[in-house]
Amino acid sequence: MVPHEVTGMANYNKNILVGTGGLEGINKSHYLGAVYGMERMMGRADTPVRRVLNYASDHFLKDLPIVYVLTVVDGSKGEPAVRGLFIGDDIECFQKAADLSLKVNFTMLQSPLQKAVVYLDPAEYKSTWLGNKSIYRTRMAMADGGELIVLAPGLVEFGEDRQIDRLIRKYGYVGTERVLSLVEENEDLRDNLSAAAHLIHGSSEGRFRVTYCPGGLSRQEIEAAGFTYGDLKEMMKKYDPLKRTDGFYTINGEDVFFISNPGLGLWAFRDRFR
Repeated sequence: MVPHEVTGMANYNKNILVGTGGLEGINKSHYLGAVYGMERMMGRADTPVRRVLNYASDHFLKDLPIVYVLTVVDGSKGEPAVRGLFIGDDIECFQKAADLSLKVNFTMLQSPLQKAVVYLDPAEYKSTWLGNKSIYRTRMAMADGGELIVLAPGLVEFGEDRQIDRLIRKYGYVGTERVLSLVEENEDLRDNLSAAAHLIHGSSEGRFRVTYCPGGLSRQEIEAAGFTYGDLKEMMKKYDPLKRTDGFYTINGEDVFFISNPGLGLWAFRDRFR
């Protein structure tokens, strides 16, 4: 159980209904969440997408013998540790896990971040489809005009299937308003709304710069997708992510906030989380 960009909080009936809902269920749920606005979704148990899923549970799953086993994992100390285990067959199980996850996985900051560095483990993050957790899990924390540096030694592709990779390369991470227009104008994007949602999630909405440092993509590919390119070898040497745990550092006179795994948390400037 962690904050989630589509449903607000991950797991519970999402894992049943989105997984079995077919392409249309995946596309429409993701697009609904993206259009509603990620900043209004993440870290919240009650969201428009979750309400749709709860409606489906109440009407279509109530007679099925489904038992949910939800864990809350804390990665703030470097090594992941289980902080809670919740087992049940109704929404109370989810709500209790979500309450603990908000306390464990949500880092509330007193001021926005001018510079943040996120490390993507090469064994886990090989695409921006997953690697852009570095963007949407920190978007509420970043200062206007700030810089997010993504160290991605395993990055070799954009999408994890050929069609989504093609769409990301074609349209790029261009922000909500532009993506909404592109969906209206282009059938290929309209037919793959989960890709359109991903393009929204992976944008800084023009508020801050995203410097991607990839192990297997070129400068031209990174810049064409809408990011700033950074040299991986140089940035790894400068920020030395394998020797750091999450938190603030002063590096070469700069205040830097370091995140070792964006998949295990959510970060926000307090005034942005209302």
